Amino acid sequence: MTDYYDIVLALIPVSLAGLTALLVSLGMSVSVSIALASTVTLGLIAHAMFINGPTVAQTGSEVGADASADSARHDGNPQTNRLSVE
Repeated sequence: MTDYYDIVLALIPVSLAGLTALLVSLGMSVSVSIALASTVTLGLIAHAMFINGPTVAQTGSEVGADASADSARHDGNPQTNRLSVE
């Protein structure tokens, strides 16, 4: 089954090459056509990353397990907490 991100990955080269070819055939210069087509491609990438970004679905048991694992790693002792700044 194709996912949203599979479709976006397929549309990146298709939109860049297809829009460039279309704009060149309509009489625009190659450099302007590539610039305009790349802005559309950039919009696809930005939409996939920021607007419809990937998420990780967690069930209730996974959320509780993550919280207990975090509390075990961060016991408040700066000697054992590797993330503390000394």
